[in-house]
Amino acid sequence: MRDGGGRVAVDVMGGDHGPQVIVEGALSAARRDGTALTLVGREAVVRPLLAGADGLDVTVVDAPDEIGMDEHAAQAVRRKPRSSIAVALAEVKAGRAEAMVSAGNSGAVMAAALLHLGRIAGVDRPAIASYLPALRSRTLVVDLGAVTDPKPHHLVQFARMGDLYTRRVLGVSEPTIGLLSNGEEPTKGNLFVQEVHPLLAAAPGLRFVGNVEGKDVPLGTVDIVVTDGFTGNVALKVAEGMGALVTQLLKDELTRSLRRKVLAALLRPAFRAVRARLDPSEIGGAPLLGVEGMVIIAHGGSDAKAIMNAVAAARRGAELDLVGGIRAAMAPPVVTSADDLADTARGAPPVPPSARVGSMGPGDPG
Repeated sequence: MRDGGGRVAVDVMGGDHGPQVIVEGALSAARRDGTALTLVGREAVVRPLLAGADGLDVTVVDAPDEIGMDEHAAQAVRRKPRSSIAVALAEVKAGRAEAMVSAGNSGAVMAAALLHLGRIAGVDRPAIASYLPALRSRTLVVDLGAVTDPKPHHLVQFARMGDLYTRRVLGVSEPTIGLLSNGEEPTKGNLFVQEVHPLLAAAPGLRFVGNVEGKDVPLGTVDIVVTDGFTGNVALKVAEGMGALVTQLLKDELTRSLRRKVLAALLRPAFRAVRARLDPSEIGGAPLLGVEGMVIIAHGGSDAKAIMNAVAAARRGAELDLVGGIRAAMAPPVVTSADDLADTARGAPPVPPSARVGSMGPGDPG
C-alpha cells in the first residue's frame, strides 16, 4: 500500500439523490469495515452531513465544482478542473487515497481518470466490468459502457483484464470466457463479432470457449462475457429491469389473498435471499479496468446501501492490487529476436527459443 493506506476518496457531489445519500453510504462503510474516507465536494455542503461521524477516520477535501449528468463528459472535465470527480482522482494520483468512488457522470469519470491517472501500458481502451446475477454464482460482463465502438483487438484486452479480475476477486483459477453473439456458432454475429472470435481463440492464456448468447449471461454458462460497451450497457439495463420485474411480480402475486400472504410469511427468508441476489445495490459499483488507479463507478441512482458496497468494493480492489495485477497481465512481451519482433507486430506472443530451435513437428520438412 502507498501512503493512502486503504483510504477511499468518494465523490460526494455525484449521483441522482444528492450528497446526503452519498455521505450516508460512505459513513456506513466506515462504520462497518473501518474504511478511512476522503469525502470530496463543496465543503460547505459536506460538513453539515457529518453528524455522527465521531470516531471515524474522515477527511473532507473541498471541490467547488461538480459535473452534471447531462454535461458533455470530455468538455466538462476540461472546463472544470476542480470538479469533485477530478479532485477525488487527484487524491488517488497523489497517493493520499488508494481508490476512488463516484456515482456521477460515468463518462466524465472515465475521461478524468484517463487525464489524471492515465492508461496502464498495453491497454488501448479502459473497460467497465461488473457481475450480473446468474444461476451459477455471477457472470462478469466486460464492457458495460466505457467503449461503445471498440476495435476487435480491444475485446481481447477486455478479456485479459476480466480474466485477471475474476481470478483475484472470486478466486477462479481458470475462468471461462465467452463472446456475446446471436448464436453459438463461430460464423454467427455481425462483422465485428466475426472479427473478434478468431482473435480470442488465438489469444494465449485465455480459456475462450466460443460464442455465447444473451440467455447464457443469467444462466452462468461462462465466468466472463466480453462485448462492446453499447451492447453490454443494454444487457445491464435489461438485467436491472428484469430483476425489478421479478421482485414486483412476486410481491403482487403473494399478496393477492390471505392464504398467499400466510405462505409468503413462511417463505420470507427465501424471498429475501432471492431479492438480494437480484439487487444491484449488493454489488455497489463497477471497476473501471485499465487505468492506473482503482476506480469504482456506481450507478447514478445508487442508494446509501449501494454506496456503502461501492466503497467496500473499492477498498477490496486496492487490497487485492487489481491495478498491479492488470499491469502485469498487460505487460508487453519481451522481444529477444527478429522472429519475436514479427510475432509482436502481428499481435502473437513471441515463440520461446526451446520451441523454435531444433524442434520440428510431425508435418515439418526434415
